[in-house]
Amino acid sequence: MHKYLDKIKKNEQKPFVIKNFINSEEIKLFKKLFDHLPVEIDNKRQKIIKKKWSTNFFPDLQKTFIQKLKANLNSFDLDNPKTKDGLESLGLFQESSMPVSLHVDSGFDFSKIIYKQTLLPLSENSETIIFKNRFYGCATTFSIDPKELSAKGYNKRSSEHLKLYGGKDFDTSIHEKYLKHENIENLKGLEVDFIFKWKLGDLLVFDRTSLHCASSNLNNKKLGFTTLTIKL
Repeated sequence: MHKYLDKIKKNEQKPFVIKNFINSEEIKLFKKLFDHLPVEIDNKRQKIIKKKWSTNFFPDLQKTFIQKLKANLNSFDLDNPKTKDGLESLGLFQESSMPVSLHVDSGFDFSKIIYKQTLLPLSENSETIIFKNRFYGCATTFSIDPKELSAKGYNKRSSEHLKLYGGKDFDTSIHEKYLKHENIENLKGLEVDFIFKWKLGDLLVFDRTSLHCASSNLNNKKLGFTTLTIKL
């Protein structure tokens, strides 16, 4: 359990969207940056390519990005895992060819005051689903699939969420429209808080304690950039 749980909860709020966080030229730069970065992970099972934005790449864009974050968030520090070469990272690019499953990005250091995470779409025609349900353990992928539970990765694998949120049946209409890639039994007790429609230039901001996942509406593949923060 997190050491500063009261402070973490004090900073929690509903997800929100910063419209036009970056402009059309900056969108082009982010896409160019993705092309220049080395691959960190090529997960064939989950059909995801991951690249971390190290401080060696595109320093001017780094400055712009951080300045815009500071203008929209209260005092914070970045909290992204380092690159495979041990370099500091501004965040993670993910190019996905299948929907990302239910999880939480709460980290593994319980001495930190985990704060916000952001999602910057670099493609469109997709959604991200944020749930009202919160989790105060470590970064975890939630599943009832034995293969997923036995898989190895950055996140812990668990089905403990099914014991935490009351077990009410999940809304079948939302499941049919957005979450067909998830077994509806894996969503018992969950309630949707916000559905973010991906739009180039916009930035989604939400708490790192919030359960979330991609929608099943994925046309070929999508690209997004995420950043994790802690409270100062």
